[in-house]
Amino acid sequence: MTMTPGTRQLLREAVSWGVVAVIGVAALSHFESLKSGAERMFGLPTSDEIAAMQATGTQASSAHSGNSGSVVEIDAERNGHFNTEADINGRPIEVMIDTGATMVALSYEDAEAAGIYLNDADFTRAVSTANGVARVAPVTLDRVSIGDITVRNVPAAVAERGRLKTSLLGMSFLSRLSRFDMRSGRLVLQE
Repeated sequence: MTMTPGTRQLLREAVSWGVVAVIGVAALSHFESLKSGAERMFGLPTSDEIAAMQATGTQASSAHSGNSGSVVEIDAERNGHFNTEADINGRPIEVMIDTGATMVALSYEDAEAAGIYLNDADFTRAVSTANGVARVAPVTLDRVSIGDITVRNVPAAVAERGRLKTSLLGMSFLSRLSRFDMRSGRLVLQE
């Protein structure tokens, strides 16, 4: 049986889409393994390491004699996000608190406002974002404060210019608190 060129092309495309579907199903079924491997490859803390940091922070905080630490409460905005002003390296920066972000992620512009100046060679890591793969520059922030809560030496990543609209306060900051939780549309942070 002889196939026309159009039929062969259609068959090739069908096979290609079939392969893409199989890869997609495999990726979804092994998502956690792939995520952990990517986190290790890029030097980011894994979900297990974040949980361990949280547990360590909770134990350390309960060891303080009666001192419950500073508490900051942030109301959710109409869109459900928790936005606030953080003091990063001594400069005010608008951030969105994001428990789904592994690290603090600064926009290029906010990094400059916080006194962090980078060149193209500093963007050495690739990360997967909602908008695809992006290059970031790993940095350590001297100090991140929200209200009376201060965390020092916070691992962070700076996005390339124009790639991130709002800076994110992720788990590299939040995991260093003794606790954080949401109650009735209010996020409660405790040092």
